[in-house]
Order: sequence, then structure tokens, then C-alpha cells
Amino acid sequence: MIESFITSLPVSFQWLFSSVLNNLYLFLPLWLPFVLLYILWHVWINYIKMKFVVDQEYVLIEVKLPNEIKKTPLAMELFLNALNQTIGESTFIHRYIKGSERPTFSLELVSLEGDVKFFIWTRKFWKNLVEAQIYAQYPDIEVMEVVDYTKLVKYSPENLSMWGCEYKLKKDDFYPIKTYIDYRLETEGIKEEEKTDPLSPILEFLGAVGSGQQVWMQILVKAHKAERHKSLKWKERIKKMEFSGKEDWRDQGQKEVQNLVKKVLVDEKDPTKGYRIMTKGELNVVSALERSISKLSFDCNIKAIYLAEKDKFDAINIMGLLGAFKQFNSLDLNQFGVKSSTSFDYPWQDYKGMRANRLKRLLFNSFKRRSFSAEYRPFVLNTEELATIYHFPGGVIQTPTFSRLVSKKEEAPSNLPI
Repeated sequence: MIESFITSLPVSFQWLFSSVLNNLYLFLPLWLPFVLLYILWHVWINYIKMKFVVDQEYVLIEVKLPNEIKKTPLAMELFLNALNQTIGESTFIHRYIKGSERPTFSLELVSLEGDVKFFIWTRKFWKNLVEAQIYAQYPDIEVMEVVDYTKLVKYSPENLSMWGCEYKLKKDDFYPIKTYIDYRLETEGIKEEEKTDPLSPILEFLGAVGSGQQVWMQILVKAHKAERHKSLKWKERIKKMEFSGKEDWRDQGQKEVQNLVKKVLVDEKDPTKGYRIMTKGELNVVSALERSISKLSFDCNIKAIYLAEKDKFDAINIMGLLGAFKQFNSLDLNQFGVKSSTSFDYPWQDYKGMRANRLKRLLFNSFKRRSFSAEYRPFVLNTEELATIYHFPGGVIQTPTFSRLVSKKEEAPSNLPI
């Protein structure tokens, strides 16, 4: 077969191709061991990392909110600062012998037939830290370990209909989304009924889900480290002219600020001629970028699933998921978009639904494992952005199916007679 291929080539290429093959065969004992070592090394790394993940114990924590929360999303931002843990990958032994990884946390918003719940998933090792930091910021809430709701559902195309998607950022990671600061939620003196919480459209949508239906929203986060940038595909590196892979998103953000400032030079070739006055829009973009890159950040993977019994599937809920994050979009800064979904635009893209069924199973299983998608690199959100899309809302949100604690726990008086 190879000979017929060679003879089909032009005469000028036949000798060259034959020479390359002969040399490869001649030096086989020299290059083949290195190729095999490279493959075995990657197999080993994947094995020890998988073993480390499987060997861990995990817990799911439900957060029950009181009837009134006066804290702004800034409290959630302080809580998220505590989750920014980079330990576990500090040494060669941890990374390549033990296969340990820095911790992943899952911030989850779930609707179980309209019953809206907040969950936080973590390794058991981190449970006490998570609970302590939640109580530190929200002393009136109630936290409890519960059974994993995903284990109570077994996906079967014969019994359940499903649609799911993953989200992405449309611009570079250093461009921020519209945050709670833009919605003035941190401003003191504003009455609760006058606040506009960007989380309310999501909670209202989740609360409207009917009987026999569930919606799962999952925000996977782990502390961002600069070496994640090395995992960029070669096409992306070439596009960004970043072959070393050592440049972090924060460095890129600083370069972008410098580029934006250069645009207001009277003469870019001669900076001594001074600057023109920035427009309000330009000033807002620069200010937002500088604030964004000054905060702690996380690698993120956001997913959503809509599950329903066959006869109760309502396609309007797909629209709800597609538009769930629109209120966080800013035309001048960054926006959320859909990165992948379990449906296709044209029938010829998916013969007899085989590709869609495969995607549904993969997404459903990754939900249950709380694992980052292997096909896409995560994007970066800072603590301010995360606190905007996931925080415990105050009384301004009055979703009927969003249950709150009717009473709060208090310690017994110290002078109580025994």
C-alpha cells in the first residue's frame, strides 16, 4: 500500500519520501524509545491524577437562607477568597508522584420541581473550612451535609428528556462581566426593596420549573495558576503570539490597559505630544480592567442541565438556560455565550440523534463527577464576578418556591438555671 502511494507521487517527491522513510527506519532504535517514554509519561500522569481524584471523599453541603440577609455580595466575595487554595501542586512529588491537584469546589443552583436550593460541593477535607467561612460572613444561615441529588437521578433516554449546555466568555478573560458593583448592590443606604439583584432572573426561572422537571446549574471553580495558560492549544498560542505560554491573564490585562492608554495619545509615534481626554466609555473600560486584574481569580467551568419526564418536557426552559446569564453581559466589556450544547442546528449534523445522545451522557456524567470538561479549557473569573453570579440574595428576591428559614437558631442564655 505504501509502495503504491509512493509511485503515485510526482517523480521529484518519490525519492524524497523514500529517503525520509528509510532514515526513520534506520534510526528507529534512537527515536522510538523517546516516543514511547513520552507516551508512557502522559499515561502515568493521567493515571495518578485519576487515582487521586477517585481516592478522595466528597460531601455536598446545602445552604439554607434566613428570611432576611442584609449582607451584600461583598460577603460572598470574602468567602470566595478563602476558597482560593493553591496547595497540593507545589512540589514535583505532589504533581508527578502522588498526582494531587489543587482543590475544586462546585457552587450549585438547583431547582428540584421548582424547589430552589443552594449547594456547595467539596472534598471532605475542606468541609470544615467551607462551613466556618460561610458562618463567618453569614451567621444566620443554616448549613448541613445532604445526600447528593445527582445520585438520585439515573439518566435514561427512554424515560427522561434532557438538554444541557456549557457557557463561555466571548472576549478575553481579563475583560470583566457586569458585576454587583455596577448594579450598586454594595452601596450603603439603599433600601432592600430598591435594590436590583442580577441573580433574581435566574432564581425566578428556577422557581418556575414545574412538576417532574429539574434544572441543575453548576459553577466549577479552582484557584487560578499561571501555568494553566501553558495548556493553550497551539492554534491559540500562534493567534496570540504567545509561544512560551508563561504569560498569565493578569499580564495580558495589563498589556490591554497599556494599549487602551496608547490609543488616546495625540501622536502614537511621539508620546511627548501628550494625550487627548479619554471619553467616559474609555475611562470606564480601563477602570473596569484595572479592578478586574487586581483581584483573586479562579479557573471556571459553568454548565447547566434541564431534565424532565418524557411527557413533561417544556422547550421554553431551554430558552431560560440560554438567557440565564444575559443580565451579566456588558457590550463594552465581556459577555457570556454558549460554548457547547446537546443539540444541533441541522438534522444532517446528527444522524438519528447519535451525537446528541453521546453529548448528553458525557455532560450528565461530568455533572455527577463535578469534573472540568476535557474538550475545552476553563475561563477565568475573579472573586467579584463569581460573587455576582453566585451569592445568597437578600429579601429583594421573593420567589415563592425559594424556601427560607422561618426562624433562626440562637444560643441558650448563659444565666439559664440548671
